[in-house]
Amino acid sequence: MRKPIIAGNWKMNKTPDEARELVSALVPMVKDADCDVVVCVPAVDFAAVKEAVAGTNVKLGAQNVHFAKSGAYTGELSADMLKACGVEYVVIGHSERRQYFGETDKTVNQRVLAAVEAGLIPLLCVGELKDERENSYTNAIVEYQTLIGLNGLSGDQVKDVVVAYEPVWAIGTGLVATDEQANETIGVIRGAIERKYGKNVSDAVRIQYGGSMNPGNVKGLMSQPEIDGGLIGGASLKAPDFTAVVMYNK
Repeated sequence: MRKPIIAGNWKMNKTPDEARELVSALVPMVKDADCDVVVCVPAVDFAAVKEAVAGTNVKLGAQNVHFAKSGAYTGELSADMLKACGVEYVVIGHSERRQYFGETDKTVNQRVLAAVEAGLIPLLCVGELKDERENSYTNAIVEYQTLIGLNGLSGDQVKDVVVAYEPVWAIGTGLVATDEQANETIGVIRGAIERKYGKNVSDAVRIQYGGSMNPGNVKGLMSQPEIDGGLIGGASLKAPDFTAVVMYNK
């Protein structure tokens, strides 16, 4: 059985003081969670959140990582830098990074490789645009993005990667794939991994749903057999809302 993983992606929100306050409120509310709990926070919040989650079941995550170990990459952070700050997970290839900051499938793959080499757990984001779904390209898009993102990893390494299926049309829009749509597409992703790496690997990989998962729809989504958790945006910015998602089965 795959252990579910619920990760909050704070995006560009919360000062260090605000982050400390939020996580300090969150920690006691999710201490009995049956899933892995991660908060992926802005880099300026690493120190505050690391302190707030110390000794708890909440893990610290980042929202991006560079593929080089060091060099002339102004404004970027390497995997080793993230590790040194106490980061354990990192979001890679989020659609906002692809849309606004020029991420490509190739650079996403380079970042995944760098993260794995450093001992970080990637949350590899894949997902289709609205017109791609309407024109029946969803399966081809998510299969391609997944396999390119994982390219160069061994089967054992792939087992530890978390894939986040985020239909781009559902991110921050309030639109949500139906439970069945999300389950079907995540099944497609798992099938692509199975064809490349074998059933043993595909059965081990955790695949989240992202795209407006919230307290109102989490139970239905998490009841689907292929869905192993969620990458949560807006609902992760308030401790009670995020708790309701994390504790969906309580």
